[in-house]
Amino acid sequence: MPTTRERALDAAVRLVGDQGIRALTHARVDDHAGLPRGSTSNHFRTRAALLSGVTAWIAEQETRDIGAVLSQPFDDLDGFIDVYSAAIELLTGPHAVRTRARYALFLDAAAEPELFAPLRAQREGMAAWARNLLVALGAQHPDAALHAFMAFSDGIVLHRLSVDPAAPVRESVAVAVRGCLAA
Repeated sequence: MPTTRERALDAAVRLVGDQGIRALTHARVDDHAGLPRGSTSNHFRTRAALLSGVTAWIAEQETRDIGAVLSQPFDDLDGFIDVYSAAIELLTGPHAVRTRARYALFLDAAAEPELFAPLRAQREGMAAWARNLLVALGAQHPDAALHAFMAFSDGIVLHRLSVDPAAPVRESVAVAVRGCLAA
């Protein structure tokens, strides 16, 4: 059974993912989590503490969920394309609300960069993983390949979250990955 803190964080993520960062208040989190008034503020005294908790919670949850998908073994390029496509579909399907919340926090982080630290660390870990993988797959220009790969990843996620939730993933991932590996 989730703790009060976990219930508050899950509700906060849903609020931000569904209504944006401005919807995040202690009272709304309590209401959305079905908690008694004041429960969220017992764990997160200020709005900054709540935002910090939400960013860390998103990073923790995504690292767990996406890590489980991306750690699946694959033997070749097509296997990697399948695994990475599954990760994109997870972010934009079952975890779309959380992903929207992450993007809302990314955009708001310019005003409060210290809140961005957990998401930045998660992204840097993803970039390091992707760069190593691109090298192992034969990228001739790993740094350029990494930038293109990360930009593509953000683009397809945003496209599926905002324009076409049913947009095909695997075909686009295959084109992007093969393009990143080209000379």
